[in-house]
Amino acid sequence: MASKSLRATLAGALCTTLLGAGLVTASPAEAKRAMPRTCYTGKIICVDKSKRVVRLVNNGKISVRLDARFGSSRTPTRNGMFRVYWKSRNHVSSLYGSAMPFSLFFSGGQAIHYSSDFARRGYSGASHGCVNTRDYSRMRKLFDRTPTGTRVYIYW
Repeated sequence: MASKSLRATLAGALCTTLLGAGLVTASPAEAKRAMPRTCYTGKIICVDKSKRVVRLVNNGKISVRLDARFGSSRTPTRNGMFRVYWKSRNHVSSLYGSAMPFSLFFSGGQAIHYSSDFARRGYSGASHGCVNTRDYSRMRKLFDRTPTGTRVYIYW
């Protein structure tokens, strides 16, 4: 019978061969779909609608991550590349009269902002097109770390 060290060496060589051939992935984390290429260059807010998450990314490194919900089918959140053109720390919607703390406006009246309704009811509701977050302190961190002009990429 082969020694433990020989078996370990053979097992390591086999795993390396299988990994190199693409037959096995290195870890479950690597098997997950990566962010789009756009999210790995410069400072950008990447909004993944399929995973319901907002990420502030600096050259591929995530510095803030938040759960998110979006607009309904009647008031959808737009997909595409935008820029934060206006920030409002204590915004109140002129259309709906609702509080929108830490608003980062990126397209018309659509913004990424904290939502007390999302924090309270979870995914059972929807926004009127905005990107809602439910963690007040993390949303404040995103707001404070995002200058006007930062890119926002929203995708499925």
